[in-house]
Amino acid sequence: MNDISRPLDELSHNETLKVDSDYLRGTLAEEIADPVTGGVTEDSLQLTKFHGMYLQDDRELRSERRRQKLEPLYSFMVRVRLPGGVVTPQQWLKMDELGREYANGTLRLTTRQTFQFHGVFKRNIKQHIQGIDAVALDTIAACGDVNRNVISTANPRRSAVHRRTFELAHEISARLLPRTRAYHEIFLEEERVAGGPEEEVEPLYGKQYLPRKFKIALAVPPENDVDVFAHDIGFIAIVEGGELAGYNVTIGGGMGMTHGEPETYPRLGEVIGFCTPDQVVDVAEKIMLVQRDHGDRANRKHARLKYTVDDHGADWFRGQVEERLGYELGAARDYHFDSNTDRLGWYQGDDGDWHYGLFVQNGRVADFDDQRRIMSGLRAIAEAHQGDIAITTNQNVVIAGVPESERERIQRIIDEYGLVRDASRLRAASMACVAFPTCGLAMAESERYLPTFIDKLEAIMADAGLSDDAIVVRMTGCPNGCARPFLGEIGFVGKALGKYNLYLGGNATGSRLNKLHRENIDEATILEELTPLIQRYAAEREAGEGFGDFVVRTGVVPEVTAGRNFHD
Repeated sequence: MNDISRPLDELSHNETLKVDSDYLRGTLAEEIADPVTGGVTEDSLQLTKFHGMYLQDDRELRSERRRQKLEPLYSFMVRVRLPGGVVTPQQWLKMDELGREYANGTLRLTTRQTFQFHGVFKRNIKQHIQGIDAVALDTIAACGDVNRNVISTANPRRSAVHRRTFELAHEISARLLPRTRAYHEIFLEEERVAGGPEEEVEPLYGKQYLPRKFKIALAVPPENDVDVFAHDIGFIAIVEGGELAGYNVTIGGGMGMTHGEPETYPRLGEVIGFCTPDQVVDVAEKIMLVQRDHGDRANRKHARLKYTVDDHGADWFRGQVEERLGYELGAARDYHFDSNTDRLGWYQGDDGDWHYGLFVQNGRVADFDDQRRIMSGLRAIAEAHQGDIAITTNQNVVIAGVPESERERIQRIIDEYGLVRDASRLRAASMACVAFPTCGLAMAESERYLPTFIDKLEAIMADAGLSDDAIVVRMTGCPNGCARPFLGEIGFVGKALGKYNLYLGGNATGSRLNKLHRENIDEATILEELTPLIQRYAAEREAGEGFGDFVVRTGVVPEVTAGRNFHD
């Protein structure tokens, strides 16, 4: 018996909830309309995720509000579905407007190539969603037990291969989109139409949807900016003779784990074969369906595809996929990655147009001071620009498709608003999740703390003569891994306020997990640990050797060859 056919009383509560929700409706409409509370019930909270939002509260105000006998200051984090991460200037301007009108006055660019809004109160949620809809965007399936936002190597204007890869991200997203009209009825006030057989409501997902979240990435070598091995499915573009031949297929990646539970672990995806471009969407669908039927629905901590692969084996999984496809995947082909960071500054695409990669520290689009007005500056660019604006999975922005005649104009705006801070290569290669004050899972600071920590790390690098060098640094406030910390050459995972687990030994291409080096340590201890390591790296590294490669070669940490030995 596969997991999806097991009796509901043997499965987790979320499975019963999904089945009983009337295809994700539940009592959400009534609860969203209820003015008595700023929140929703726990069951409805789970359902809101499928519609692209999480209920949160300001954790720094909890104690004071409790003393005042008030409920927590609830608000929603709202995430846009944006496959491939590209918007028009008009769409950017609308996101900017909605961030200022209904959210906390900022935008957040995520590690999955889209927008997040923070601080949207329940009383404004419908107007906010309707504003997103007004520019042909939505938040459907941006969270929840479904296929989430499909990401691809940034900026489709760079080449024909990038364009086709971007298009495939859209095609995959459209094929795997839930079909229920619950979102349109609850938030867009569409009238419900009765009738039709149940199997037509969700032909791919059924009433139970997936066991857990599901993530897909497409990469164009030599850049692995999407960290393709960190996802349930990866597609790696294979270019032969200047033409797109197809994609290597990876399965079983995933970052999340739980502190103190070694049966949970991050895992790298593994290549199981090759498919042609016209097969990509079908392959993605069939892999998802194997996970739908065989993923663990009793234990949500064991429900991601990575555990299904480890439980059954990659060969078994590939056989299941090929049986559903009706043909075999081809043999994997050669590829090479040389970086998982972004290209910043001006560069040209194959069509001769110019593109500007803009560093946005930790993805926070805001006006920080008179010298650095990121939100206002990007608004001014969107008002002047006629091309695209692309979000990267490293939380940066690409002003794409700038003709030679417009370069000077865009550069003047960049300079006027202070959009380019003096960012070292180290800072430009860093990334953090949101964490406090809104994320309910956060155990430690991340977004608000990493910039000042990088200040200290930059000083250590300068003292070692490495001011011009990059080390991939990732930080998260908890072990769920939103900023993919387990791939960092240096990774920090929050354990408690002011305390982090320190991981070392990832690489600069996103193709190796790092290893726990020190546990539950504060900033002073972290700096004491890293200072001699960085000095030693400067003195002893081989030509072209990255910091993560150095600490593995010299035995500071052992190489992690599989997710299972992550805790060994």
